[in-house]
Amino acid sequence: MEAVTANNHQFRVGGEVASLYGGAMHYWRLDRDKWSDILDKVKEMGFTAISTYIPWEVHEIEKGKFDFGTIDPRKDVDAFLTLVHSKGLRAIARPGPQINSELTWFGYPRRVLEDPELHALNAQGTKAVLTQVPRPIPALSYAADKFFDETASWYDAICPILARHVYPNGGLVAVQVDNEMAFFFHVNPYACDYSPAAVEHYRAFLIRKYRDLETICAVYGKYHGSVAELEPPRRFEGSAKKDIPYYTDWIEYREHYLVDSQVRLAGMMKERGLAGIPMFHNYPHPLGPGGAVSGITTPFNIPALEEKLDFVGFDIYSRKELYDHVKTVVSYVVGTSRYPYIPEFIAGVWPWYLHPGGLADEEFVTKAALMHGIKGFSRYMLVERDRWLASPIRRDGRIRPDDCAMFRRANEVARKHRFVVLERQADVLLLAHREYDRLEAASVLVSFPGDFLESPLGFSEYPNFMTVSEEKLGFEEPVQLAKSAWFAQCYRSLTEAGCSFLISDTGLAPKQWRRYKALVVSSFEYMSGSLQRALRDYAEAGGTVVIGPRVPHLDERMCPDSTLAIGLATGRVVHLPTLGTNELELALAPLDLVRFWRNDARLDVAIHRSSDEPKSLLVYVANPTAEPIEAKVGVNTSLKSVAEIWSKRSVPVKGQTWSDTLAAYTINMYKCEL
Repeated sequence: MEAVTANNHQFRVGGEVASLYGGAMHYWRLDRDKWSDILDKVKEMGFTAISTYIPWEVHEIEKGKFDFGTIDPRKDVDAFLTLVHSKGLRAIARPGPQINSELTWFGYPRRVLEDPELHALNAQGTKAVLTQVPRPIPALSYAADKFFDETASWYDAICPILARHVYPNGGLVAVQVDNEMAFFFHVNPYACDYSPAAVEHYRAFLIRKYRDLETICAVYGKYHGSVAELEPPRRFEGSAKKDIPYYTDWIEYREHYLVDSQVRLAGMMKERGLAGIPMFHNYPHPLGPGGAVSGITTPFNIPALEEKLDFVGFDIYSRKELYDHVKTVVSYVVGTSRYPYIPEFIAGVWPWYLHPGGLADEEFVTKAALMHGIKGFSRYMLVERDRWLASPIRRDGRIRPDDCAMFRRANEVARKHRFVVLERQADVLLLAHREYDRLEAASVLVSFPGDFLESPLGFSEYPNFMTVSEEKLGFEEPVQLAKSAWFAQCYRSLTEAGCSFLISDTGLAPKQWRRYKALVVSSFEYMSGSLQRALRDYAEAGGTVVIGPRVPHLDERMCPDSTLAIGLATGRVVHLPTLGTNELELALAPLDLVRFWRNDARLDVAIHRSSDEPKSLLVYVANPTAEPIEAKVGVNTSLKSVAEIWSKRSVPVKGQTWSDTLAAYTINMYKCEL
């Protein structure tokens, strides 16, 4: 029998494309006699998978001793997974070691959090603390060998149980490695980790990158007598372009810190019997609570982590007013990951969320995620529990009828119209520039502690214009600020021009660019030599590259490099010094791109197609505004018929266009026959 695989935007079980439409259910928080009835109701809603945390904190009685149902029957994870399989549902296990899950100790035994040898340190050398409800906890260092030794005792206990349920012997088809690793939400680069082990790893990273101490000294313009004298920056004090590598290397190291720790944990799981199914990780809700259209890279690095794990996703908790946030995050995951999956997709809310949405928000955000290409998800939480409200199923098994009806309809439509084999149509890839994102992160001047709660003041642990240095560093403008404005304008220009596009970042392997006809990427006075060469090669192979506002003449070490400037002569590299009206559209006009037309620029459109049905399109039309819109939409081809599949109604067609009324905050799904 074929294995379980995640690749080419599809999840396959036994060789067959599977729909991984799942939701979270926490067995240990529910009376055991309710499990079966709740799972039946999950199936009735059309879900195909159950995702569950398996918390070290809950199962460990004392160091080296665990309860898996002998004392408390609710903790019998083996029985729970057996029951899930017997119901015909697939299982996704999330054994940590980090859980969060609104647990007091984040999933760790308290004794682990109390061990000072395991604590991450801030730039001042004191304990980095995560301010969370109900109690603050110390952040742990994922650079410390002792941390992995402690985790090994947990994996020794839980992995053999999970291994018994691995497909095809059971229903376990994927396992998550750790959870939302983001330095315990200390995204600010000078908040942590400065523990001795982390600093040693930083020094080792520099040697791997530059090969020897002499090169490091030359790049930094500073003499060091030994590797032990290399110290990471603890605040931003740069004033010239020559200072940039020292600070951005620290940011790049933080990305590797996250990747290396997840790879080590994954290896430990594989050694304990879980090598036969895909492993994945979930980065936390990016961009801060308010959302934005930039800043989607560092300290997260999906391309680098997917070199080691099977797939990586972002969690999404959002509201209908934040359409651009959902579009950006989903378009980025679709443009970057081999399997676009939302490991935590809002259903209900934690009690201390300042601005929670309701069922209308969940319907809108669900459609927005599907619209922009998500192929699988886990609704968090499908089943209510302590410290979680408004799930479709209550912890005693009662349902919320309206909620269940919406989720049932979403799953029904996705299954009937085979969303899992549809491919988002896009010929343009908008690349966030990781080098400039690193500079933005490095030049932050205010250090916020790790806090995953939304700040009443509107500040965020993510860098933004309120917290980043305005120093020009010898350039025409502050690159660390200008890059966000340029990215946002490219995003708007592509949308306004009716160009279908996806998003990734410059860390994506150039071989992945080949599926697109055009790349749009910001460029300032410096750009790594390897990226300049890759863009030149892509252009010489027939692709179109649009850069701006500057043409780079320096590499990442601030040494002369005009590779891309020379490439302008081919005509395939287009330089836009400004992004005025229609400039980007004109640059892409010669290309035969997937495009859409609509009568109102406030509308957004996404087109999907399956190779199985070449004469059919699935077209989403979004009205992300608070006002109704009389919409007229076209996809540049003649249409025989159009039907809105959510509401099951036909729509009048005239040539290449159709008309419909879209209420405020509405997304319609149109099946178009050509």
